[in-house]
Amino acid sequence: MMHQQQPYTGQIYQPTQTYTPTASPSVYGSSFEDEPPLLEELGVNFDHIWQKTLTVLHPLKAADGSIMNETDLTGPMVFCLAFGATLLLAGKIQFGYVYGISAIGCLGMFCLLNLMSMTGVSFGCVSSVLGYCLLPMIILSSFAAIFSLQGMMGVILTAVIIGWCSFSASKIFISALAMEGQQLLVAYPCALLYGVFALISVF
Repeated sequence: MMHQQQPYTGQIYQPTQTYTPTASPSVYGSSFEDEPPLLEELGVNFDHIWQKTLTVLHPLKAADGSIMNETDLTGPMVFCLAFGATLLLAGKIQFGYVYGISAIGCLGMFCLLNLMSMTGVSFGCVSSVLGYCLLPMIILSSFAAIFSLQGMMGVILTAVIIGWCSFSASKIFISALAMEGQQLLVAYPCALLYGVFALISVF
């Protein structure tokens, strides 16, 4: 059977009162004051960057595992650029080697730490920690731009810097991944990685 259409009872130019138009909500929020800052949206926290930097500069300071477990690549990118810039002051254009060795070293440490730890770790966390611990190597490359490090004093300074970097990185890793009693096992591959950076700085 055909359904009968109900006749329209309203007027053509005057709509019925049942429809009350409401303002559509704005796509961008009620006001610009409610939006978060740009650095917060990008994940850049200067307080955490400063705390991580102080943790690397002070090897005996206890590392905060909650902060160190964050994936923050702002500081490591700045330190890699600073390391390449100080090498450039010594006449060494090694930006490609710095980024290439960093990528291979982070990949190797990522595989190793996932085999050693029970909780596992992300690739971004490994890259962040290794990048922050590159800071003492910038000091070595700054000395290499002024003095020659191929003597006995250069060997001693290079060994101290490598130990500083590897000790800081292993301390952060064991605090973030709850790997108590395995610091020497983590420090050894870190020392190999930073030893390659030291060779680039010295020679």
